[in-house]
Amino acid sequence: MKKVQSLLTISVFILFAVFGCANSSQTQKPGFKSIQQEEVSKIIETEKAVFIDVRTPGEVAEGYIKGTNLFIDINGSDFSSQIEKLDKSKAYIVYCRSGARSSSASSYMIEHGFTKVYNLLGGFSNWNGESVKP
Repeated sequence: MKKVQSLLTISVFILFAVFGCANSSQTQKPGFKSIQQEEVSKIIETEKAVFIDVRTPGEVAEGYIKGTNLFIDINGSDFSSQIEKLDKSKAYIVYCRSGARSSSASSYMIEHGFTKVYNLLGGFSNWNGESVKP
């Protein structure tokens, strides 16, 4: 009886392992990459990445990273339609004030077919490179 129970337990374990691995490989999607400020210039140079600022217009008015020309408020009613207009084959560096909203925006982009999305860790708050104050 113990032998049958052991065999049953092992069989169940193997089934979970096999089907669990098969299932996870089918549902696993590539994600965005979170990057430090030090990586930005290399990504811009090698991949011709474009900055996207996903902060509110009020936050943008306080300043933004030099070279940013896409301002798409993640809380705006037209966020999804603005993102859908972008070229999905390009590389994008997404940032907000601290990195939380840009992480959400980056996830959204990946879920909608973008393949080269980078989230700037720490966002504009931690940026010590060149910035523009409009």
